[in-house]
Amino acid sequence: MGTESPQELPLLPLRGVLVFPYMVVPLEVGRAMSLAALEAAMVGSRELIFVSQKDTRLDEPGPDDLYRVGVVGEVKQLLKLSSGASKVVVEGKARARVLDLVTADADPAYLKARVEVVPEAGALSDDVEALMHGVVELFEQYIKNSKRMPEEAAISMNVDDPGRLADTIISYLDVRTAEKQAVLELFDIEERLKKVYDILSHQIELLELERRINVRVRKQMERSQREYYLREQLKAIQKELGEPDEHQNEVEEFQNRLEQLGELPKDVEEKIQREIDRLSKMPAMAAEAVVVRNYLEWLLSLPWTVRTEERLDVREAERILEEDHYGLERVKERILEYLAVRQLSRNMKGPILCLVGPPGVGKTSLARSIARATGRNFVRVSLGGVRDEAEIRGHRRTYVGAMPGRIIQGMRQAGAKNPLFLLDEVDKMAMDFRGDPSAALLEVLDPEQNSHFSDHYIEIPFDLSEVMFITTANVLHTIPRPLLDRMETISIAGYTEEEKLRIAQRYLLPKQLEANGLADRRVTMSASALALIIRNYTREAGVRQLEREIGSVLRKVAREVVSGRKTGPVHLTRAHVLRYLGPARVHHTEAEHEDQVGLATGLAVTEVGGDVMPIEVTTMPGKGQLVLTGQLGDVMQESARAAFSYVRSRAVALGIEPDFYEKRDIHVHVPEGGIPKDGPSAGITMAVAMISALSGVAVRSDVAMTGEVTLRGRVLAVGGIKEKVLAAHRAGIREIILPKANKNDLEELPAHVRRILTFHLVERLDEVLNVALPELGARMQALPPVESHV
Repeated sequence: MGTESPQELPLLPLRGVLVFPYMVVPLEVGRAMSLAALEAAMVGSRELIFVSQKDTRLDEPGPDDLYRVGVVGEVKQLLKLSSGASKVVVEGKARARVLDLVTADADPAYLKARVEVVPEAGALSDDVEALMHGVVELFEQYIKNSKRMPEEAAISMNVDDPGRLADTIISYLDVRTAEKQAVLELFDIEERLKKVYDILSHQIELLELERRINVRVRKQMERSQREYYLREQLKAIQKELGEPDEHQNEVEEFQNRLEQLGELPKDVEEKIQREIDRLSKMPAMAAEAVVVRNYLEWLLSLPWTVRTEERLDVREAERILEEDHYGLERVKERILEYLAVRQLSRNMKGPILCLVGPPGVGKTSLARSIARATGRNFVRVSLGGVRDEAEIRGHRRTYVGAMPGRIIQGMRQAGAKNPLFLLDEVDKMAMDFRGDPSAALLEVLDPEQNSHFSDHYIEIPFDLSEVMFITTANVLHTIPRPLLDRMETISIAGYTEEEKLRIAQRYLLPKQLEANGLADRRVTMSASALALIIRNYTREAGVRQLEREIGSVLRKVAREVVSGRKTGPVHLTRAHVLRYLGPARVHHTEAEHEDQVGLATGLAVTEVGGDVMPIEVTTMPGKGQLVLTGQLGDVMQESARAAFSYVRSRAVALGIEPDFYEKRDIHVHVPEGGIPKDGPSAGITMAVAMISALSGVAVRSDVAMTGEVTLRGRVLAVGGIKEKVLAAHRAGIREIILPKANKNDLEELPAHVRRILTFHLVERLDEVLNVALPELGARMQALPPVESHV
């Protein structure tokens, strides 16, 4: 190959790589034009001109896409691959300038270049030697700082030829192709060394800057940052191994759940999306990530827009209520009224009903039946013993172990935004230094406010306006007045013995037969046996203890069936009940059979419903002391003193010694064991018993009474009329004295009870005496106005 005259050689375009003189380089040739050029060279002198492309993305470069300086090289080895490509090892010979380019007339076509080999300019001088030493020192420093240099790069430092030294070093440097091409185009040796020196200096500065940055980052990196870096590496490793990234999958799952929720309120959707974005940027095991993850779980599981289809068929609802519960007409009527209004007006806000009554009357089960009748999901939350406001409103998320309040928890459990929500035992909430939960309930139970209920944990207003709230309570006086004002109270006084018998036959006995495995054993129980259990083994307003006693009888039957002592159908009678349950455990207070002096029958309400309460009064020589026994509360003690003062003021008219209070002591006793008693309803009973004891006139034994008395003899209204009347009915009493102001309460009594009993509605105590103490009736007719005696 000559060094001066132009020659024509096949051209092999290179992408992203350069061939320098005296360098042996392996190449892979795959393009059609390159393979054609390689084939032409192998037929001839095995020489080609290697020229780099300006744009590496081009597959078929034209003359304008190639640099004009390249290297003439010779093919040393050629290996054809099965794919059609070829692997070659070439050796650069000399720099050459491309003078002209033509397309060879071949198939496939390739480029031919008319090239001029350019000899190197410049001679070895002191300046060149100094540059050589400087380049070698910089290259040594570069090798020491760089982690990507191959071991054979150190061999280049032993080259004595300055031009070859520059070419060898630049071929090892990790720089852009354009910079290497610039070195290739320098024919002057000194200029080439200077260029390589500048490039090396710049690369060493970059390496030093990279080292300083790495040192500074390592020093500043905290534990969480190191964990993040390691987890990113782990993520990359998992990706290479094809293993899933659990953290990323969790974020994607939250995103998918958000999309599946459909159209949410704008503020809710934005809040959830912000939290998902925060979680995606956090390390999976960061403490805050756990908080965000739990928060998202709550937000995505709440029924923001989910509703159940409400059943508004009044007839079907009435059928379900009758099927599930016997009696309770007022409650059923109120529910059917609600459904009727809902059917006519969809804008009606949910009512807040409060079912008040003794334990076991069916308050909770009635709420379940209402949910079934209306087609709503049912959720129950017990408030008994709750004394922390956070139980209602939730904890703020800054606290460890923060959770939403019971209202939001219940809505999540309901799975719909229009459930029937039962707040059980609302009268048993308390308060302490952690706040007043009953005050927090004010917002929940106010239809004007609960459309934007705010829970401290959720932090987004939640709409409770479509919820049908029902609360239950045993008594009303422990419920704060503002809370009670938001509820419509419906009293469930209890059941008569006849109602308990029907309930036992329809519901309790079949339920217990199923529970004790006797449903298919043809076991029956007579009405008299059930009545015996009701009468002698239970003392309650409801039917909870009755169900337990029926279960106790059936368990003993089950044992006899299993042991083989009973086969075939079993019919249980009173004798079976006595044998299985033993002696009677409950002794109801019965009406006295004889009229007695100083003994009046009163009526009271206890925690298990109404009861008959005899009051005894006796007199003895003394100095007018009033003695009260029987664990009487403050209210009943005041009633006794008021009755005593009334009797003193009317002593002459009643035929009693005017100075009896100076000669005799009066002892008032309520003989009902150790049960504490209190309440403003025993005034007239105490007054009648005192008048009877002092006048010697016997009180009618078949009359019971309730009412409060004033110092002027007026009879005031009292509560619990239904419970008291039912207790009198159970005790065999047929005449009852009631305050006239309680006349409307008689409408709540069962019709058959009203037919049996005789009611005396009174306004003054003299009317009471006319009924309870007939012998004094004539005297009382002529009594002067009570004011003259006060």
